[in-house]
Amino acid sequence: MAITASMVKELREKTGAGMMDCKKALTETDGDMEKAVDYLREKGIAKAAKKADRVAAEGLAHVKVEGNRAVIVEINAETDFVSKNENFITLVDTVATHLLNNTPANVEEALTQEFDGDADTLNNYINNQIAKIGEKISLRRFEIVEAGDNQVFGEYIHMGGRIAVLSILEGTTDSAIAKDIAMHIAAINPKYISRDQVSQEEVDREREVLKQQALNEGKPEKIVEKMVEGRLSKYFEDICLNDQPFVKDGDQKVGKYVASKGASVKLFFRYEVGEGMEKRVDNFAEEVMSQVNKD
Repeated sequence: MAITASMVKELREKTGAGMMDCKKALTETDGDMEKAVDYLREKGIAKAAKKADRVAAEGLAHVKVEGNRAVIVEINAETDFVSKNENFITLVDTVATHLLNNTPANVEEALTQEFDGDADTLNNYINNQIAKIGEKISLRRFEIVEAGDNQVFGEYIHMGGRIAVLSILEGTTDSAIAKDIAMHIAAINPKYISRDQVSQEEVDREREVLKQQALNEGKPEKIVEKMVEGRLSKYFEDICLNDQPFVKDGDQKVGKYVASKGASVKLFFRYEVGEGMEKRVDNFAEEVMSQVNKD
């Protein structure tokens, strides 16, 4: 298939590899983006298989806890200025309260629910605020969770709402420990709690990439398997919370630290505003000139 400039750009963002390397990888893999990432990693050109979803859209992520229920929510807007707007901050908290009180199953259901106040639905309330704030605003996602007996919420908001984390620890009611774990999750961004949550397909794929990587480095085949298992452990450390060195005590893994408190991590959600969304890039000078020309 034809390799376009936009495909090369996307692969560069995913891997940090050079333009010609990206073009060659896409050509070799017939334009398959995932295979191209693996190709570059096997050649030692790309350092990591990180997904290249640019964190770009604006707005706020928020956590609200009431009793044994909590919600984590992301609401998007057009500019980063809005995250400091009092009306927008109030809107985010109001929507979070509505979600907790009405427990919709998804965004679509939430928007059609009755809303207390001047607006008859949550969607109309948001639309009314759009008129006041002057930007397009949308409820992107949320999760509502309940804590059972001997469980505790960990909540953490980073950079005023750029990142929000909600976790549940089991076997303790110490909210300080749970918050520490939430802070770690905000900083390190694990994908899973433990190794057993990683699919066999993902493990097999990573093992094959690491094997080809080692062979391409010229390592003797008899020691490649041992090297792969060592590197696979590092991979698990990158993506699994329990395997990661705890940010507040690098000598301890998170899993062992939590276990020493008689607890375990049951679940977590980490929202980073705009992850996976493409940002509208405006040229300010052009925008000003377009307005001048209109006048």
